[in-house]
Amino acid sequence: VQLQASGGGLVQPGGSLRLSCAASGTISSITAMGWYCQAPGKQRELVARITSGGNRIYADSAKGRFTISRDNAENTVLLQMNSLKPEDTAVYYCNAKSLVGGRQNDYWGQGTLVTVSS
Repeated sequence: VQLQASGGGLVQPGGSLRLSCAASGTISSITAMGWYCQAPGKQRELVARITSGGNRIYADSAKGRFTISRDNAENTVLLQMNSLKPEDTAVYYCNAKSLVGGRQNDYWGQGTLVTVSS
C-alpha cells in the first residue's frame, strides 16, 4: 500500500484546510485509514480514523471541528479541518491499516505540514 498525502499549508487561526490522502497498491486489504499529527517535541498521535465499514473516531481535540470522510471510487480519505487553532500546528501523516493473512500492517504517507498562525 502506498499513500500520497497533500493539502497542508499556512492558515490563520479560525481558518480551514482540507487534507487528502490517496491510497494505491493492495487497497483491498485496507481495513482503516486515518490521520495522525506530530507537533515539535511531541509524540505522533491520532487525529481521526475511518474504518472500511464507515465507523469514525476522533481525538477529543478534533471533535466538532474536523471531519474525516472517504471517497471509495478514488481510494481517497479526506480530513476537513475547520476552526483551526495554533495548537493544531503539526506535521500530519496519513495512515492505513491492512490485514493480510491475519497480520495487521501499518502504512504511512509522507507528512504534510499544517501551520496555524496569524
